[in-house]
Amino acid sequence: MMPVPTPEQERFRADVCKLLCEDEVREEVAQSRRVPYGEETGVCEVHRRLGKLGWLAINWPERYGGSGATIVEKAILTEEMIRHGVPDNVHQLGIDIVGSAINLFGTPEQKERFLPGLARGETTANVLFSEPGVGSDLASLTTRAEPDGDGWRLYGKKIYNMKAQHSDFGLCAARTSTGPVNYFGITLFLVPLQSMGVVIEPLWNMSEERFDCVTLDGIRVGPEDVLGDVDDGWQVANNVLPLERTGLDHSAKAERTLAALQEHAPEGCEQRLAQLETRVRAARLLAWRCIANLHEGKPDEVQSATAKWYTSETAKEVSLAAVELLGPQALLDARDPSAIAEGVFDSAVREAPGLTLAQGSSEIMLFFVATSKLGLPS
Repeated sequence: MMPVPTPEQERFRADVCKLLCEDEVREEVAQSRRVPYGEETGVCEVHRRLGKLGWLAINWPERYGGSGATIVEKAILTEEMIRHGVPDNVHQLGIDIVGSAINLFGTPEQKERFLPGLARGETTANVLFSEPGVGSDLASLTTRAEPDGDGWRLYGKKIYNMKAQHSDFGLCAARTSTGPVNYFGITLFLVPLQSMGVVIEPLWNMSEERFDCVTLDGIRVGPEDVLGDVDDGWQVANNVLPLERTGLDHSAKAERTLAALQEHAPEGCEQRLAQLETRVRAARLLAWRCIANLHEGKPDEVQSATAKWYTSETAKEVSLAAVELLGPQALLDARDPSAIAEGVFDSAVREAPGLTLAQGSSEIMLFFVATSKLGLPS
């Protein structure tokens, strides 16, 4: 299931680990977990260091700030960043989703305009798909793009947008026309977020990461801001989903939580820990099977949905098992000097519900597998 790493890829993993184990990086990571509530970090200095080395978007062409490597090297980087506790959501949103979409479907001008800044860790991006009462069902979205000369003005509200307050621009889905097929008539726009016509408000929640409500109140976008073809944004989004749903980030988070739990669990928990380790190893294999598919140019939507469901549910199970085995002290966060493992378990527990919702909920993933692969009636 897993690609056999080349000696160069093994050395790359070792080099990444060496950098992430440096004292200044470890201190920055620890400090990022202690900032006051509401003051979470965006891009970290370690992101910029990785960007200078061409590693942050290592599978992008060199002219856009990458190193021209493969998706395997990119997966290695993502896995090690999470294993070492480096804040990863800004990186995943900007590089793995929005940046990848631009790299695949953007015009040469759009690639020159957006990719180098993302790859250097100097700019950040966000996804603006979900809406109140609609969730991530793009067929039902209500945000509209009204014609304005050779461009459009956007009106609508997007919700549950992680890190929007730190983002320079967003990949926004809006309806440019209507017709009998709901998925047709959707267009993807690259929208500047720190501009007039955009209001970003916090949606406080129990996780460490802030979510936002983004209101688009007539901000103007031009033809140069359209990603892909007008009215055909669903096809772009549909091709990006397998890149987002490998489950690698979830399996790495489960692995990190389990490693801390194995270190701090009391005696007598060996059987439970063995069961969890079996699940975590299986989750990693499913995730790397998706990476292998992408590496071979053969993305598989069903396998991606399976991996996303299993890895996110596994990460959730490991976090809840930590509280079960360690008791209430596991819920102390990194700001408390009595916290176990610098608050790793508290962070995992609060993040766990979101993992099973983001990138497609567990129920949707199971429904997709059942109807697409198993042939069960919808």
